[in-house]
Amino acid sequence: MNTTRPRRILLVEDDRDLTEVVTLHLQSEGYEAVSVHDGRAGVQAFQQGEWDMVLLDWMLPGISGMDVLRTIREKNRQIPVLMLTARGEETDKVLGLELGCDDYMTKPFSLRELTARMKVLLRRIELARSIAEGGEHDRVLEFGSLQIDNAKRRVSVDGEPVQLTLKEYDLLFTLAAKPGRTFSRRQLLDLVWDQDSDVYEHTVNSHVNRLRGKVENNPNRPRYILTVWGIGYRFTDEY
Repeated sequence: MNTTRPRRILLVEDDRDLTEVVTLHLQSEGYEAVSVHDGRAGVQAFQQGEWDMVLLDWMLPGISGMDVLRTIREKNRQIPVLMLTARGEETDKVLGLELGCDDYMTKPFSLRELTARMKVLLRRIELARSIAEGGEHDRVLEFGSLQIDNAKRRVSVDGEPVQLTLKEYDLLFTLAAKPGRTFSRRQLLDLVWDQDSDVYEHTVNSHVNRLRGKVENNPNRPRYILTVWGIGYRFTDEY
């Protein structure tokens, strides 16, 4: 993210009145906001532009917001995606988070809360980049065939790169940086999801399962990310 220019926000939203209000607000906050009004246009704009964040509606004409999100995550695992949607059911929120969105807001929402959520996500990206430039966490963690290069935010297994979302990486590093320490699900939510009240504890379980599918040789018998029954998870301290 280049902080010498306004941060560029892609807004994919079919409600034109809402689009106008959000765009004007973001511009008043110093962002450069570009809006499109259907799923296919959202995919095209994302592929053709350089963005710092995507605000994405769930229900879109053309293709759904979930399909747009899948395409985004195929191309870019790190860019923050914040879902804006009228769907407020818990299962919908969990689905969006599992597919790779970083936060979730249910309509109607306040513009003040929207920009506050955006700033949290953008600060997380800035922190990741500052860590990559050096510091106490600028190190490579190695556990058998698993390697975590925190300076570059890269993960590999047997030398082959593993593609993780922003949340998946943060969760993995949080656990791996403290081998043997048990984290409750609530603690992991606080550390990785910034105490977001719209995130549920079983979302941690889903992300752990996804991580195991990517870094464990046998996800059904994990050797890295271990379950502490009735509490949460810990990373092995046997390496």
